[in-house]
Amino acid sequence: MKTKPPTTEKLPDFERSLAELEALVTRLEEGDVPLEEALKTFERGVALTRQCQTALRTAQQKVEILLTRNGDESIESFADPDETDDAGR
Repeated sequence: MKTKPPTTEKLPDFERSLAELEALVTRLEEGDVPLEEALKTFERGVALTRQCQTALRTAQQKVEILLTRNGDESIESFADPDETDDAGR
């Protein structure tokens, strides 16, 4: 019985997907794309958005696992230092 060789094609990484998505958005914002091409471009943009969201979720899960392994089981929300509330003034 023959086994399939492992696929050598690598999925696009987050940065490449994001850069392509940004280029597609810029192109669509220019407004001079024919309708059929705009729809295909939009469809590609949706796929890239999903890839980026999946990559971000995976990265977040890895961070949470690493924090748990290091004994720091409390995960704090990111607080923007520029934002202050009444108690911080």
